[in-house]
Amino acid sequence: MQEDAQLLALADQTLWVTALIAGPVLVAALVVGLVVGIVQAATSVNEQTLSFIPKLAVTALVFVVLGAAMMGLLADFTREIMAQVAGLAA
Repeated sequence: MQEDAQLLALADQTLWVTALIAGPVLVAALVVGLVVGIVQAATSVNEQTLSFIPKLAVTALVFVVLGAAMMGLLADFTREIMAQVAGLAA
């Protein structure tokens, strides 16, 4: 029963870390896509490829600004997982 609780806690932590890493990128791309869509609707410019470049630029900018924090979070999580695996083997 103890292993089940540890596994559920690990799954919960994994989902939380995934959301923290992917969230800023997805939200930024969503906002840019929405703004470009509104501009396209207002100007009647219906070019599907027009929203790709702004989304790509904002995604790159988010990775540049928050990339170190994301990698630090992922590294801490990986260290914790490896420590738990080592604890189970002992």
